[in-house]
Amino acid sequence: MKTTVLSYFKNIESQKIILWCYLIWYFTIITIYFEPSLKLWASSFGISFIIGFALILSTSQQGTKQDIWIKIRLFLFPFCVSSYSATIKDYDFILLFPSNLFHLLISVVNCLLFLFPIWCIKRFYKPEF
Repeated sequence: MKTTVLSYFKNIESQKIILWCYLIWYFTIITIYFEPSLKLWASSFGISFIIGFALILSTSQQGTKQDIWIKIRLFLFPFCVSSYSATIKDYDFILLFPSNLFHLLISVVNCLLFLFPIWCIKRFYKPEF
């Protein structure tokens, strides 16, 4: 298993690294500004279902089977966007960034804590054959 995880990160493409950073940023901000409103999370889930299903329809091609991880992302994106925007609405955010510099720093550091090991793996890991 160790080799599989290392191989995954050794071969990960930049687009996936960016998506992972988005997810880390999302979890960091949601953790800091968590809103326990059932209405917020139910609405986000509903939007995710409706938009995710539409995205599946718009990206599917007849006779081609989509990867399960692509389908999961197509439902996850609208959930994250709607819950993120609802969570931060009463705070002073500049676009997607918290105006609180400490919270901004925590978010950036969390992404860097993800990026540094990937850089090390890509630079130094030599898979055994």
